[in-house]
Amino acid sequence: MTYPPRAVIGAALLAAGRPVAARELADILSLDEAATRTEVAAFAGALAEHGLGFAVEEVAGGYRLVVPPGLAGSLAPLLAPPALPALSAAALEVLAVIAYRQPVTRAEIEAMRGGSAGTVVTLQERELVKVTGTSDAVGHPLLYGTTERFLLEFGLGSLADLPPLQGEDFAHLLRG
Repeated sequence: MTYPPRAVIGAALLAAGRPVAARELADILSLDEAATRTEVAAFAGALAEHGLGFAVEEVAGGYRLVVPPGLAGSLAPLLAPPALPALSAAALEVLAVIAYRQPVTRAEIEAMRGGSAGTVVTLQERELVKVTGTSDAVGHPLLYGTTERFLLEFGLGSLADLPPLQGEDFAHLLRG
């Protein structure tokens, strides 16, 4: 049996459990990327029109199925583990420096913040940042960068979606 593109898109997004790039869907559908994007938009429109309890979200360079925001509250009793505690201000500062300056060493983070970058371990445990390599500097310190999970958690399609910095100044992002 041959399935229509919308059925294949829905099944792929549900089965993948991660954002699926347009090129991946195009390969599955044997379509070009433009036609695939059109089919994804039509699929998303059909979900919304018929109130089927799913929405298509474009995030982290691909598409995924999500629960529409208006429906999420009703599902709270079914949701698995409780959310992790909010990140501290220090952790958010470190995360901002890493996001905008990656790849960056811990010493560079500390220099930009004017304080410890100890929360980088917490960010690694939450899979928001990862080691991306080592620097050529003396001692070959580790370089840090953000992960796909960072993009997912913050609803970003790519790092290009980060708000622009005002010059080289992190002051408006750090410490409140």
